[in-house]
Amino acid sequence: MTAAGRRVLVGRIVGLYGVQGWVKLESWTEPRTRIFTYQPWQLSSAPGVETEITGVKGRPQGKGLIAQLPGVDGREAAAALVGQDIYVARELLPPPGKDEYYWVDLEGLEVVTTEGVMLGRVSHVFATGANDVVVVKDGARERLIPFVQGSYVRSVDLSGGRMVVDWDPEF
Repeated sequence: MTAAGRRVLVGRIVGLYGVQGWVKLESWTEPRTRIFTYQPWQLSSAPGVETEITGVKGRPQGKGLIAQLPGVDGREAAAALVGQDIYVARELLPPPGKDEYYWVDLEGLEVVTTEGVMLGRVSHVFATGANDVVVVKDGARERLIPFVQGSYVRSVDLSGGRMVVDWDPEF
C-alpha cells in the first residue's frame, strides 16, 4: 500500500462531556491539539466499520481534550462513539524530519540483516519506555527488534521497501 492510501491512528474517543453531544478525546498528536487540524477523521469501531467526519471542533478541557462532532447533538448519540479510534489520511501529516519515520510508513518493509539474510516484513511498531520496537514476521516466526538507528537499524529505504538491521537471524 502506498503512503497515499495509508491511514494513521491519531486518537480515540474516550468519554462523554456534558449533555449536548460533546466527547472526550485522547490524542497522540504533538501537540495534542493538532488532532483538530487533521481532517477529515475516519472513526472506526471495528475493522471495516468506518464513518468519515469533517468539521470537528474542539479544545483543551482540564487535562484532556473535548470535541463537538457535526451531527452529534445529544448524549446518547455521543455515547455510541465512545471507544472509536480516530484515523486520518497519512498525506495530511507533515513530512517527518531527517532520520524520523511514521510507524505506518515502516509497516510492510522487507527486513534483511547486514549479511543479506531475509528476516521477514515489518508487521507493526510499538513503543516501550526505552525505545520503539519493530515487530518483524516471516510466517510463523516473530522477531522483536529495537528501533535504534545506528545500533540495530542500519538503514531504512522507504522507496525501496527495505530496512537493513544488524541482528542475529537465530535470535
